[in-house]
Amino acid sequence: MDKEFQFDSDGLHQAVELMSRDFSSATALSLDSELPQVGMGSRAALNLLAPSILGGAARLGEATSFAHMDPPTPWITWAMTLWNASLNQNLLHPATAPVARRIEEQVVAWLAPFFGMNGGHMTPGSSVANLTALWAARECAGITEVIASAGAHLSMAKAAHLLGLKYQSVPIDAKGSMDAARLPPDLSKSALVLTAGATSTGAIDPLHLAGRAAWTHVDAAWAGPLRLSKYANSLAGIEAADSVAVSAHKWLFQPKESALALFKDSAKAHAAVSFGGAYLATPNVGVLGSHGAVATALLATLLAWGREGIAERIEHCMGLARSMRDFVAADERLELYAEPQTGVVVWRPKDEGLFDRVLQQLPVGSTSTTSISGVRWFRNVAANPNADISLLIASIEGVLPARAC
Repeated sequence: MDKEFQFDSDGLHQAVELMSRDFSSATALSLDSELPQVGMGSRAALNLLAPSILGGAARLGEATSFAHMDPPTPWITWAMTLWNASLNQNLLHPATAPVARRIEEQVVAWLAPFFGMNGGHMTPGSSVANLTALWAARECAGITEVIASAGAHLSMAKAAHLLGLKYQSVPIDAKGSMDAARLPPDLSKSALVLTAGATSTGAIDPLHLAGRAAWTHVDAAWAGPLRLSKYANSLAGIEAADSVAVSAHKWLFQPKESALALFKDSAKAHAAVSFGGAYLATPNVGVLGSHGAVATALLATLLAWGREGIAERIEHCMGLARSMRDFVAADERLELYAEPQTGVVVWRPKDEGLFDRVLQQLPVGSTSTTSISGVRWFRNVAANPNADISLLIASIEGVLPARAC
């Protein structure tokens, strides 16, 4: 037996022990320009890679991490990811993933009703979920164009291009939401995409528009999990959509790459995007062929935390965003882009000349930037329950000029 494919307790313990070390001062990894002719062995490879991989990565759970829609992950998902790698299940074939397929079905069955959907499947990110939904829209509703707001994710234009559909962008209003008054009058051949949590601003498009087009898709990649929290009503109307995309690797705190493509009529949608093959026991649903067991980590998290645990962490993140919003709104030297809707706070110094100075002084990982209508803004995203807003606020106050008397 090849020992490299057997359980190695010492090797795995070494990997876990290396995770606990501080490699923050490690130098960058230096590798030869050509593939090694002879391997160094697994233990030596771990020791070589740990300082760079573990020490050089962005630390998404740090107290100053408040910049992006990428959360830290709970330790139970690390364990599930290890199990998945050891088993290498492929959900394309029932014979190679008998349990993992049932787990995905169960997770989807638990989550789909929160969005008014009756089923769906998992994908590696909402870009693929969005593509899948618009593919189903083309096949099921005969749509010939995709209409989305100017704040929609770039995956919408990509999907339209790949599917040979026209793409039309609708202007946004002062809040960053789709300006409903600018919609074309005839939506009989359109897939209307409504964004629930725009990437730049966190804005929610008017979800009451769901159902007005031949097909309505809601890209709830970011804000979708609010439906499990006390903020569920902020996404009221989503249940009237034909499809919904949700990124589990955002506010469900999952490792990448994990998302859900959900449908009002999943049987019809899945039939429209399924292909068979002589080597397949069941039809292949969706864009992917081979498909890993990503649902196991999500199932473990849902079992460990329950709905209340998910909601508690999302609501805490929303509270962090509210604290940041209150600080900006109370400081005459700063301005908000708009009232935050889904844990994303967009702001800037009123003195544009201070923008770069402030940017240079902010803690690493605390703040990102975005451009809206050609104007630069700072962007803070409440994806990390461990964030300490006081550190960010103190750094901002430290670089701004003194308040006027």
